[in-house]
Amino acid sequence: MTAQSNPSRDILDVLIVGAGLSGIGAACYLKRDRPGKSFQVLEARDSLGGTWDLFRYPGIRSDSDLYTFGFEFKPWKDEKAIADASAIMSYLRETVVEHQIERHIRYGQRVVSADWRSEQACWEVLVEDAASGQRSVVPCRWLFSAGGYYRYDQGFTPDFEGAERFRGQLIHPQHWPENLDYGGKRVLVIGSGATAVTLVPAMADKAAHVTMLQRTPSYVIPLPAKDPIALLLRKLLPEKTAYALVRYKNAKVALGLWRFCQRFPNAARRIIRFVNQRALPRGYPVDVHFNPPYNPWDQRLCVVPDSDLFKALRSGKASIVTDHIDSFTEQGVRLKSGDVLEADIVITATGLNVQVFGGVQLSRDGQPIAWNETVAYKGMMLSGIPNFAFAVGYTNASWTLKVSLLCEHFCRLLGYMDDHGHAVCQPLAPIGMETRPLLDFGAGYVQRVLANLPRQGPGMPWVMSMDYFSDVKLLRKGPVADACLRFSSGPVQRAESPATVGEALG
Repeated sequence: MTAQSNPSRDILDVLIVGAGLSGIGAACYLKRDRPGKSFQVLEARDSLGGTWDLFRYPGIRSDSDLYTFGFEFKPWKDEKAIADASAIMSYLRETVVEHQIERHIRYGQRVVSADWRSEQACWEVLVEDAASGQRSVVPCRWLFSAGGYYRYDQGFTPDFEGAERFRGQLIHPQHWPENLDYGGKRVLVIGSGATAVTLVPAMADKAAHVTMLQRTPSYVIPLPAKDPIALLLRKLLPEKTAYALVRYKNAKVALGLWRFCQRFPNAARRIIRFVNQRALPRGYPVDVHFNPPYNPWDQRLCVVPDSDLFKALRSGKASIVTDHIDSFTEQGVRLKSGDVLEADIVITATGLNVQVFGGVQLSRDGQPIAWNETVAYKGMMLSGIPNFAFAVGYTNASWTLKVSLLCEHFCRLLGYMDDHGHAVCQPLAPIGMETRPLLDFGAGYVQRVLANLPRQGPGMPWVMSMDYFSDVKLLRKGPVADACLRFSSGPVQRAESPATVGEALG
């Protein structure tokens, strides 16, 4: 099908891909800090929210506190600091309404590819309408990728021998059946990450029994669902002041915990084990089920609010088995040990499929761009790619802490370019600079794609920083321009309103 092209006068200043947490945040910052810029948010699905609208399994929640996971400009008002998806979705919808973002979002619009055209100094973005299949080309000066880091249409499930023989229901959490009845049924959850430790206590009350089958344990730490210090400060101080203080406090605590685990892994392991042992029944085999072979924070810690997982284990409504799967049977799963776990429902909480920048293929003047040949600049741009920014959060703290800072910096960059008459900006990595993998993170979903991801360098600004307070200095307080950024002028035309581009998409 031939793509329809927009006339050049309809060039958007910024095209944001994705209407999840990052995309909504980027739109709000643009509206606040660069009100003269035209922008559009394209969302492939029929609703906003990204992850928090996609996943529908029981108990789904954030494992980051909402004082840091929320936006800096919008205080979190719910009593629970560790909140479920419905509360997060309400927060996002409120944000969209309060900042009048809805009219900028177009749903059912999948970005297929984007080609940077040097002569026009703009991106030509190929967009497909989900309902009609019709394709159109949307030109923009800046492309901002906020499409998340994993495939929404496909979760990761290993090839389990004999899975086709299983007579019960086999479910991946990413594709949860509507109105699934698991009351009185035997449920087997395969996995040990955040999704698994969320599902087990959430399903334990209704199911006959829930078993979590893990090949390798994870570090699990209990936290109160409500932050008592936050609730106290909200009573004593103005709302925004209290929110800012709690956000600062929680960011400090998270960074301090991560640094402690990195510097003193053995001590951290002993402390976590002690906490686990106290939360579990007397005589429970802690070292079998809660003692990972890797150090704390080599992978993300699993948070359980109000010790709900441990309560389910103490009640006898749930149990953990640490073993390897040999094969599926008609009634359940046979383990390498020879034991058989019978189940009516098997849930494969086995992870995600990472998809770089939402699966959008970038090219420059028709030449495809290989991600692994680029280097991340300030954690938000890529070497050799003009006018392209992306949102990737922290792996060791709240995702949004990072996203908020880079959105601020992005708006500062746009202002700098306007003030100096620049139309094009691209980072250029020093010749011969040594690089290393983008993420120093042991999670399986990262390791499976690490070779295809962009790289990072040995030092700033080419490091993918995981330190919020260091990034505050770099992104909020540091200069916009440096020796690694190349600016140039180009054809500058007055952008039309977002509605004009929306009509071309429809």
